[in-house]
Amino acid sequence: MALTEEQRQRLERRLQEERERLSNMLERKRERREGASPQDRTGALTSMPSHMADLGTDTMQQELSASNTARMSNQLAEIDAALERLYREPERYGICEDTGDPIPLERLELIPWARTCEQADA
Repeated sequence: MALTEEQRQRLERRLQEERERLSNMLERKRERREGASPQDRTGALTSMPSHMADLGTDTMQQELSASNTARMSNQLAEIDAALERLYREPERYGICEDTGDPIPLERLELIPWARTCEQADA
């Protein structure tokens, strides 16, 4: 069953809200990264690690932060692509790219940028 105009508008609002939230989070991360010294970023009281394990923890935290930033950037790109699909061909928004079947509304309400009916295998 195709989405109604009301459903598409509600999903569009969700996409825009999620886009705004992610954009703000990425901007705050960028501002913190640019304005902080390496010592500030790790929360250390000194610039010298007191133990090799501290250096490993700092590295792990930096890698986790970079991974989260990449995930948010990818999600933002997916949201932008969903908005483009919605604006370009509103009647095709919510149609599975794999099967051509409608994506269940419950899935779109949870993940309005979903491209397929089912979660991709990891």
